[in-house]
Amino acid sequence: MPSGGGKCPVVLVIQEIFGVHEYIQDVCRRFGKLGYMAIAPELYARQGDPSKAKDWQEIREQIVSKVPDEQVMSDLDAAAAWAEADGHGDMSKVFVTGFCWGGRMTWFYAAHNPRLKAAVAWYGRLSGVKDALHPRQPLEVVGELKCPVLGLYGGLDKSIPQDQVEAMRAAGANIVVYADADHAFHADYRPTYNQVAARDGWRRMLRWFQQ
Repeated sequence: MPSGGGKCPVVLVIQEIFGVHEYIQDVCRRFGKLGYMAIAPELYARQGDPSKAKDWQEIREQIVSKVPDEQVMSDLDAAAAWAEADGHGDMSKVFVTGFCWGGRMTWFYAAHNPRLKAAVAWYGRLSGVKDALHPRQPLEVVGELKCPVLGLYGGLDKSIPQDQVEAMRAAGANIVVYADADHAFHADYRPTYNQVAARDGWRRMLRWFQQ
């Protein structure tokens, strides 16, 4: 958050599948420089350390698959409560944004927390296999959103079918699709980084929060 102190709008930053690594930390710094109090809780803390895994498949199978969606909602609530107790969080302006795995969670949290003013989901999966720990998918909660949500997706992303993206739009969600962008187009350390889409998406996100 800004070094000057005072009350700041709060943004909860939900990690990629890789956890709260340097990229997610840097996203928080970017928000801090813009006047926000940005918080990225380590949402896998009980299940394991993704930095010790050899690849994303191992993270998904050994850690992420064991993280209950309900636990994530509770931990995000706790992060927001911490911001309020700390005294620097302006709880009349609370936002959430997430990337990849965190993009999926952004949809759920927007349907969970009525105190949110707005949310931005970056290329979060919209459907998938359901089980006891993951009983619903974003396509099933779009009618329950408590705040305006902006979804940012890549037209070249084979992991998220465009018919699902369009189904989300048809259900009333606000969706932007970058035709020439792939999955993780905002992650500037990954080969799928797309500078044009990343910068445009960041600007859209900030305007969404300001509005």
